[in-house]
Amino acid sequence: MRNNFCRVPVPFRSSPAGPRIAVLADSDTRWKWGALTARRLAPGDHRVTGYLLRGRATPTARQLGEAGVAADAAPAEVTCAEFLAELAGGRERHDVVVLALVGGAVQAVLHGARALWPQPAARPVFVTGYVGVVYEKLADGLLLRHGADLVLANSGHDAARFRAVYEGAGADPDAVTETALPFLDGAPYQPAGNRTHRVVFAVQPSVPESRADRTYLLGRAAGHARLHPDREVLVKLRSRPGEHTTHLEEHPYQRLAERLPGGLPPNCRLVYGHMGEVLDTTDLLVTVSSTAALESMHRGIPTAVLTDLGIREALGNQHFLGSGCLTSWDELDAGLLPRAAPAWTTAHGVPAPRRPADPYAAARRRLGRLLTADRLPPVDPYYTLRTAPGYLPGILARQHLAPDGTPLPGAARQDGSAARRWLRGHLREAARGAYRHGVQRVAPVIRRLGEL
Repeated sequence: MRNNFCRVPVPFRSSPAGPRIAVLADSDTRWKWGALTARRLAPGDHRVTGYLLRGRATPTARQLGEAGVAADAAPAEVTCAEFLAELAGGRERHDVVVLALVGGAVQAVLHGARALWPQPAARPVFVTGYVGVVYEKLADGLLLRHGADLVLANSGHDAARFRAVYEGAGADPDAVTETALPFLDGAPYQPAGNRTHRVVFAVQPSVPESRADRTYLLGRAAGHARLHPDREVLVKLRSRPGEHTTHLEEHPYQRLAERLPGGLPPNCRLVYGHMGEVLDTTDLLVTVSSTAALESMHRGIPTAVLTDLGIREALGNQHFLGSGCLTSWDELDAGLLPRAAPAWTTAHGVPAPRRPADPYAAARRRLGRLLTADRLPPVDPYYTLRTAPGYLPGILARQHLAPDGTPLPGAARQDGSAARRWLRGHLREAARGAYRHGVQRVAPVIRRLGEL
């Protein structure tokens, strides 16, 4: 079998000081999930080394800082092939690899790992999962993640769905492990008196997608502020114009606010910041389907999942059916403060604050067994050239891997001199800037012209 890796794989053994964990992420949100998951899996002594998969959504330093989770060193930006070369014998040895990536990238790394360790070996343990609510591409995303040693499910509800998908496809469901979202944290909600002082509208980069729908929601938030001058309405933003998160944002709320008829009233403003810190002073959380709703429910904060644009899979708010939180701006204007149904939150992995049960206990036990094994079997993804010959090669090619999981020639390029690395980094950032400008400035103009 052809092998373009730069080094021969070296044995992996857990350090006496605790597991050495690598987190590979491709966006700010997934970095937050991956780094926090690493800490939940190894809450004692451990070392976390961060890597950012090079792509359109590679987070900026500001976005990483706002995520509020740091690695033991600044995350290094790598390609898939470069990361695999690092696993094969880089300066850092890793006992655990947390793949906080889109499904296709997870599949590429898993096939790369199979090429590195085609026989039972002392290899790292591979962990993956979903950043938040799984409301679309359930089968596709899950089967692309199959082959990891642990596929984390954020609730009992998700764990049952994940196993059903794997069993239905004839794939081994054993890796599915129930946990909870790692960023469910913070103090329980303590209302200040009987009044609602601060309302937070947590926006999303791609839900809803159209300019008209996003303008409508922003206008309703501004209208709520005008109707309740004693309330402060914060529009919590995910990124600044020109930055990308997990999803594309063609119509940033910052620019929509500039064109909003009547503008924003004095008690309504746009804010950035760490979501946990924003929730510390929130009396009502409003969103379409953001994972922030789960953080809010966990603390006991009144939480509204908007139905103004319908309850639709494209919006993701169908996930909240039965939660008791589905409502509209009209009802919020009239004073409604929705509270999540305890039975729903329990079933959907949203424990109450200070709940004694540890949702990561099972995952830590499984990880412990894998780390103490002398050898682990080869990574065994469901998708192979036998099961998906028309699909898998394209998935791997997007990460510059051959159909057998080995890097294509030149994919694991060495960085060369410091000057060359500096130049390459600036060229990449310029290319990203051009792409983002095209998405947020040029594409909408072309779309409008096409409608004339």
